[in-house]
Amino acid sequence: MRIGIMIGEVAGPVTADGLKDQVTAASEVDTLWSAQALGWDALTALTLAGAHAPHVRLGTAVVPVRQRHPLVLAGQALSVQAATGNRLTLGIGAGVGVMVGGMFGLPTDRPAAFMHEYLAGLLPLLHGEPVAVAGDFLTIRGTTQVPGAEPPPVLLAALGPAMLRLAGSVADGAVTWMTGARTLESHVVPRVIAAAQGRPAPRIVAGLPVCVTGDPSGARARIADRFGMAAQVPEYRRVLDLEGVTAPQDVALIGDEETVSGAIGRLAETGITEFAAAPAGTPAEQQRTTALLRHLASPPKA
Repeated sequence: MRIGIMIGEVAGPVTADGLKDQVTAASEVDTLWSAQALGWDALTALTLAGAHAPHVRLGTAVVPVRQRHPLVLAGQALSVQAATGNRLTLGIGAGVGVMVGGMFGLPTDRPAAFMHEYLAGLLPLLHGEPVAVAGDFLTIRGTTQVPGAEPPPVLLAALGPAMLRLAGSVADGAVTWMTGARTLESHVVPRVIAAAQGRPAPRIVAGLPVCVTGDPSGARARIADRFGMAAQVPEYRRVLDLEGVTAPQDVALIGDEETVSGAIGRLAETGITEFAAAPAGTPAEQQRTTALLRHLASPPKA
C-alpha cells in the first residue's frame, strides 16, 4: 500500500507560502493529494506542489465536476500534466449534493448516470480524441490538445454501490473519504475489484484524517470541530453508519506512533492500494503526523 499526504486546506486555510511548507514537509511520501474545497483550486495547488517536489506523484482527491464541463477539466488536467512532467492522477466526483445544489444551484439527481455520461466525454478528451456527445446531462463537442501531456489516470469518488461499480468498470479506480477499515474491506474493495474484472487492476485510494498525538481525547475534539459537519452529509453519513460509528473522529487514526502505525497497517489489510492521509490537529501534531507518514512511506534502508 502506498502512502500519500493531503496538502492544501484540509487542516484549514493556507497561504501560498504555507502550501509550499506543507509540500516540503511531505515531499518524501509517494503522492501529494489535494482536495477541491472552498479556497485553493486543487489543480493549481498541485502545479505549485509539483514545482517544489519534482519527484513526487500528484493527485486530486477530488475535483467535483458538476460545475466543470469536460472540455474545461480536460484542458486543466492536461495542462497540469505538461507542467509537472506527467505526474497527475485525476480524481473526480459528482460532488456533495448539499454543496452542488445549495452553493451552485446545479442539479444533483442521478449522480451515477451523470458520472457515466461525464466519463464518456472526459476520457477520450484526455486522450486527445474528438468528442461529440449530446446526452441527458451534457453536450460535448470538441477536442483538447496539450503537447507533451499524457492522459492521466482517472479515479472516481465512490461510496455507494452504483458509483463503486462505475469506478471499477469505466474509471481506473476509486477514491473514498471518511470511510473506515471495516467498510473498505467489506463494501468498497470487493465491489470495485469485481467491477474491474478483465481490466487492469484498479487503484483504490482511501482518505482519512490522521493525528499522531499524546492527547487522543483532545485530538478527537479538534477533529470533531474541523470535520464534524461530514456526519450530517448524506453521502458520508451512509459510510459512517456502515462502519457502525457516529462521527468522523471515530474513523480518524488517532494516537501515538505505535497506535497510528498499527491502524495504517490495518488499512493495508483491507485491500486498498493507497492511503491519502490528512494530517490533523495542532501544528505540532501535524508535524509529528507528517514525520511518521514520511517514515512509513520510505523504503527500508539496506
